[in-house]
Amino acid sequence: MRDCLKNRAGFDRVLMAVAATFLTVSATSAIAQGDNQPRNGAAELAIDAAIPRPEPANVPPPTANDFKPDTPAPDAAKVTEKAPEKAPETKPADIATAPAAEPAKADANKSDVTPAQPPAAAAATPAIEPAKEPVKAASNVPAADQPVADRLRDLLGAKSLRYFDRKAERATVEKFYTAREFAPLWTQGGVVTPSGKGVIARLKDAASDGLNASDYPVPDFAAATTPDSLAEAELKLTASMLDYARQAQSGRMHWSQVSGDIQYPEHPTDPAEVLANVTSAKDASAALDSYNPPQKLYRELKAKLAELRGEGDGPAVQIADGPALKFTPAIGKRPAVEIEDERVPQLRAKLGITENADDTHYDAEVAEAVRKFQSGAELKPTGVLDDKTIKAINSPKRDRQIDTVIVNMERWRWLPRELGAPAIGDAYVILNIPDYTLKVMQRGEQVWTTKVVTGQPGIHATPLLTETMKFITVNPTWNVPPSIIYNEYLPALQQDPTVLERMGLKLDRASDGSIHISQPPGERNALGRIRFNFPNKFLVYQHDTPDKNLFARDERPFSHGCMRVQNPDQYASILLNITEPSGHYTPEKIRSMYGQSEIDLKFPTPIPVNITYQTAFVDDAGKLQFRKDVYGRDANMLALLRAGKNRDLENVVAHSQPSYAHPAGNLPSGVKFASDTSSGPSFFERLFGGAPTPPPAPPGRRPQRRVIDR
Repeated sequence: MRDCLKNRAGFDRVLMAVAATFLTVSATSAIAQGDNQPRNGAAELAIDAAIPRPEPANVPPPTANDFKPDTPAPDAAKVTEKAPEKAPETKPADIATAPAAEPAKADANKSDVTPAQPPAAAAATPAIEPAKEPVKAASNVPAADQPVADRLRDLLGAKSLRYFDRKAERATVEKFYTAREFAPLWTQGGVVTPSGKGVIARLKDAASDGLNASDYPVPDFAAATTPDSLAEAELKLTASMLDYARQAQSGRMHWSQVSGDIQYPEHPTDPAEVLANVTSAKDASAALDSYNPPQKLYRELKAKLAELRGEGDGPAVQIADGPALKFTPAIGKRPAVEIEDERVPQLRAKLGITENADDTHYDAEVAEAVRKFQSGAELKPTGVLDDKTIKAINSPKRDRQIDTVIVNMERWRWLPRELGAPAIGDAYVILNIPDYTLKVMQRGEQVWTTKVVTGQPGIHATPLLTETMKFITVNPTWNVPPSIIYNEYLPALQQDPTVLERMGLKLDRASDGSIHISQPPGERNALGRIRFNFPNKFLVYQHDTPDKNLFARDERPFSHGCMRVQNPDQYASILLNITEPSGHYTPEKIRSMYGQSEIDLKFPTPIPVNITYQTAFVDDAGKLQFRKDVYGRDANMLALLRAGKNRDLENVVAHSQPSYAHPAGNLPSGVKFASDTSSGPSFFERLFGGAPTPPPAPPGRRPQRRVIDR
């Protein structure tokens, strides 16, 4: 019995030793894994209380040899790059009295130190690598350009305002170079790239497009021999490129700098698009050149500018001094007199006369060309080739003609990039104020043209604008603008109370005391039989006129700002056939609508109307034409361009806008206009008519309106 108890006591000690071993391992694993679950069984609590347990940090890490799992552990060689050295075998009975182990040192250079980890995880997870310095991502910047890239990073981070004064451009450039890891764009290894050469060539040739090359400075890359100088040259060229693209597309000056009666759609450049376009193009010079106006008339002016500067395909044409040349027309029985001179062929070439180019006779055609040249050059238009005319023809680079061509090229930059409506074959209307002509264009070709009368210089000048014509009105009512009522009709009424009646005008006074003067449809109507409507803030439009005699004059600035059309019935049929070909409109069909009732003919697709001011243009025969600067626009623009170095001409500085709905000054006591009231139709609505909801008629009988909406 005693032997049995002794054997059992020995067995219990062995059992308790084994249990202590597993409990120690389990406790270590639990602590390592964050297992804080409490013990629930009485046996577990008793064992925990009976067996002293060392701190986890002082327990030597067990190895795979301490356990005999049923399934073999994964090959350590497949888990870690280097298998840790085998730890000394530890007997279970020695665990309780084992000396405290030194904490494991995470020294990657000592292979005899094994990182501590739970035994369960040791067989299933790779050993934890010691912490290392973060690995820097490989740079895409060539080693030769890295110093320049580092300098670019510094300049764009702190001093970019020095190169890019526009916030949007500055932000775009910083983003662009950041995406490139600040690698230089225009040089590689200190050598200018093909793209850089293309951009430099275009900037140096800016004068060919009427721009000033000094506005786009090109850095000297040959003298840039250090990372600092190369980085500065890089940013300077990028800034000049963006300046060129912006001004080539939108102009060196904003149109509001010139006058308050100009309004064109804004079309600024996107600096991100410019950078992407130029840097990705095979020909960077051509890509940058594409920001100049694409219109044919602009390109023709550019070619004539080169000729005027003596930069044409052939040698510069110079007219030699000599006796005055004059053509004497036939009078009665006396025949015409044509002087023969060896200079005449050169004169024909200079003035663009292509027929009979080698003819040496100073005939009627040559004399007429000289007269027109003199008129454009502000010389007395005699048609005689004298010393002053020869000097003007042989003008230097900055003569008046070149200046005129340059300001006209500048005005082309204000116009929309696309003048026409794609849905109707890129059709559009273009009216040139100094030439007093209107043209209808479609598919790049002239469809029709006619003479026009434009506004008087001063407060009645015809504005420059781009809008869309949406409908025409046959038999329009003329609602007299308040400015004309106040400045012209009220003073006339004071002199003659019957003047309005004699002119066929009606004066209506509303219950609130406001007045409205109108003229009903008819032959005597100031608008004639047809009005062409393109709503705009200047309240101008195109229309017929009963005063046909004015079209016989060469210069026709006689209106209050609107444009009178010589052949309105033809004009209407042309426009209607473009927008609605199935309508088969003819001038006769339009005239058949004449009567006493207003008829609105709406366009299914609006037609763009571009009112321009071209004092220099190339005609259909390829000849450079000049017209009188009737509104003084050229002189104003030249003064601004010459002062441009000290002014930011691209900033919008809107001139004082004239009031087109209300006259300037104080009205007479007790007088106000119907358009001043908050109720009823506005002056704008009455002026253009054709509103979706017809406005209520003012006191008095109003003509009936019909709307034809096709």
